[in-house]
Amino acid sequence: MILQANNQLTLQEFLNLPPGEGDITYELVNAQAIPKMSPKKFHSKLTRALLNLIEQWCEGKGEVCPELAVALTRRGRDWMPIPDILYISNERLPHDWDQEGACSVPPDLVIEIISPGQTFGQMAAKAKDYLDAKVLRVWVLDSKARSITVFYPDAAPQTYMGEELLQDSLFEGLEFTVEQVFQKAKIPLDVQ
Repeated sequence: MILQANNQLTLQEFLNLPPGEGDITYELVNAQAIPKMSPKKFHSKLTRALLNLIEQWCEGKGEVCPELAVALTRRGRDWMPIPDILYISNERLPHDWDQEGACSVPPDLVIEIISPGQTFGQMAAKAKDYLDAKVLRVWVLDSKARSITVFYPDAAPQTYMGEELLQDSLFEGLEFTVEQVFQKAKIPLDVQ
């Protein structure tokens, strides 16, 4: 379902829309309010596991938030996605940020977890849009492949699986394996 399908919404019009019914949230994409898929159990467990890992690491370094809208530009238009997780360093945090509003600057890191009905290709395209909007890193977690693919603005993506150590000089001291994420989320190997 798309809200205002015949009208092109500006960012301000989108922000002024009434809240969705129940737990439905919307993203602004191509001047349309598009419903975001509601997370399922594995998705929620993986979000919590990643959130905990990053939260422990980022104390005093910045903010990590689940499901927080971020005001960006995509192909010359206002875009307000709601990534599963975002991290923004203290250096990028605006001093006048309205704590109740959307993130008003590109975060350092956006994490998207592939949901049922989504494909890796769709998430890779979205990762490119995030990078074009000046997000520094995008991680796409694929629960079926048990992998995290890291997208960089200036290098080819890199996929991590199993016991490969995910580390990045941008997030010095943050390192873990993909398998650690699945173990923290209590998702056994035989579950797809």
